[in-house]
Amino acid sequence: MNNRKFFAGEAAGTYVVPEQVTETDILAMALKLAHDRFSKGRKIEQPSSVFSYLQTLMHKYEYEVFGAIFLDTKLRVIRFEALFKGTLDAVSVYPRVVTKRALELNAAAVILVHNHPSGDPEPSEADKRMTHRLRDALSLVDIHTLDHVVVASEGCVSLAERGYLE
Repeated sequence: MNNRKFFAGEAAGTYVVPEQVTETDILAMALKLAHDRFSKGRKIEQPSSVFSYLQTLMHKYEYEVFGAIFLDTKLRVIRFEALFKGTLDAVSVYPRVVTKRALELNAAAVILVHNHPSGDPEPSEADKRMTHRLRDALSLVDIHTLDHVVVASEGCVSLAERGYLE
């Protein structure tokens, strides 16, 4: 896939590949696009605008992974990082580590992210408690928690949209 050449298609935003493309090639292209969407300087208008990219980035994990999208004062991406790796149905998250990393990157805001390998994006009570602990820790150093997104194969859930960040 890496050596293939793409040519612009007739419609804007479309491309033509002169040879057969496999499912593996398509997944690799989707993963590259998802990484590009979190490239430095890209503005995130709404957390929900990144749901499909988060699903692409996190679909491969068979265990829970917790990460964050670190943003500057203009809500532009500084970096997306997976910070903690857990088990099939849990991940230990340490507010001190998240806060330290946000400070190292000079982040003004974060979107917290973790996956549910079960496929069900419904937040657990533990997810809600973790969100409040992280929000409180980050707010002590003036870092705004915009959202906590639970990513799963069946969709994504925004804890902010559900009112858990108020």
